[in-house]
Amino acid sequence: MAAFSFYLSLSVVAWLCIFSVSSLSDHESFLRCFSSHVSPTANLSQLLYLADSPDYSSLLFSSIQNLRFASSETPKPLLIVAPADEFQVQASVICCRSHGLPIRARSGGHDYEGLSYRSEKSSSFVLLDLEKLRSVTVDVEHGVAWVEAGATLGELYYKVAEKSGRLGFPAGVCPTVAVGGHLSGGGFGPLSRKYGLAADNILDAKMVDADGRILVKESMGENLFWAIRGGGGGSFGIIISWKVKLVPVPATVSVFTVRRTMEQGAIELVHRWQNTAHKLHEDLLLRVDIVHVNRGDRRVVEAAFKSLFLGHCDGLLQHMGERFPALGVERNDCREMSWIDSAVYAAGYTNGEPAEILVNRELQPKDFNKGKSDYVTEPIPGATGSMHMDPWGGRMSEISESNIPFPHRKGNLFIILYLSTWRDEGVAASTKHLGWIRSMFRFMTPYVSKRPRAAYLNYRDLDLGRNEEGNASYRKAMAWGERYFKDNFRRLAMVKGEVDPQNFFSNEQSVPPFIAETGERPPINYIL
Repeated sequence: MAAFSFYLSLSVVAWLCIFSVSSLSDHESFLRCFSSHVSPTANLSQLLYLADSPDYSSLLFSSIQNLRFASSETPKPLLIVAPADEFQVQASVICCRSHGLPIRARSGGHDYEGLSYRSEKSSSFVLLDLEKLRSVTVDVEHGVAWVEAGATLGELYYKVAEKSGRLGFPAGVCPTVAVGGHLSGGGFGPLSRKYGLAADNILDAKMVDADGRILVKESMGENLFWAIRGGGGGSFGIIISWKVKLVPVPATVSVFTVRRTMEQGAIELVHRWQNTAHKLHEDLLLRVDIVHVNRGDRRVVEAAFKSLFLGHCDGLLQHMGERFPALGVERNDCREMSWIDSAVYAAGYTNGEPAEILVNRELQPKDFNKGKSDYVTEPIPGATGSMHMDPWGGRMSEISESNIPFPHRKGNLFIILYLSTWRDEGVAASTKHLGWIRSMFRFMTPYVSKRPRAAYLNYRDLDLGRNEEGNASYRKAMAWGERYFKDNFRRLAMVKGEVDPQNFFSNEQSVPPFIAETGERPPINYIL
């Protein structure tokens, strides 16, 4: 404890300023709280980062992926905690709550609105950065893996492939996204038509709740375990790790990318895709990106059709010839590879880069961006603008809407991600690009899902509504909650009222406790 006391004496002035505490005893109480819950050998200088510490800024900006939220105007946390084990996470929750400090938890920093590391509210907050929690333990015999919240999808895929070339996991294409948030929001990707979402394949979890308890599936109970698999873990606690079911993949898979311009019939092909892609065999994914590209001195609209097939090229070409011959896929368009190499390919590395590239956490280039999403239930007459469209169908249409909080199942043809990215700084650039994506979203209103116009939580969008004061009622939160969760939103709010009635875990679009609206606590063993 001598080292801790020395650190405490050096830091008194800084901590008093940061926490605005009224006396030295209050300050010492906060630090004693931390020290009593972590190992006596813990190095607090590598655990707690004050705003004036040399490493504070580099740690804060290390995984801010959206440069919109890296400006000097963005509110910064009073303190960053970088836990290296579950007990340091537990200490963070216990001590922040007992001292009235809101907390945000960041796994990989890909939150589209930055809510995992910033707050729009005036109150001060603590950032819990989970990057050190990144271990992946693979059990090939039982086909499962435990993966900590700060590990990236690329690290998970790579570790699985190291152990077996016949196992994979159904999650997203961006290798630098961390599993903590991705799985808690649903997590779809190239294998989802075959095996469902990442969240559909969660077997267990370890988390810290609002009371500072470390819980697993058995101790958290059915309702809370249901809520964190697709309902957004940040509304209910801090996810430490997930136990996931790995899925079988063949030794050889096939991929292709075929690009068509307007002159080559791109619009008609996209229209045919809308009527075809969700009906294809579940082993076959065919997604399409509509993008603007520079061709010499002119800018053209191009549709890029991207495929993954769980099998050899012969099978892929047979399926395409029977179901979508108009696309004109030929044998030399198709490439065979291992599943792990297809993950590299899906991430945009198409020149034979080694699988080791997946564990590079700096792969994702940082830019300014804004995303929005839609689900489509009827084919759109025409499609323009920059859109990324992933087909549903297969296993996605077989799972019940209420199985987990993610409800967007049968009846959806595909999901759209509208994404605007830019590199220029300044208000003018932001205004231009934000205006474009919002106008595009308005234009698409007649063609997408209705009552509600559904959205995907992992493409978080504050334009749908926000918790302005930190205590939005259930009724107000329906503005975004029913778009993300449809009829499951009510059950999520009731779970929240059961496990976090004081709403300690909150953000601008978190699930509110239902009892804050009704004044009544729901039955402890309710099942909806």
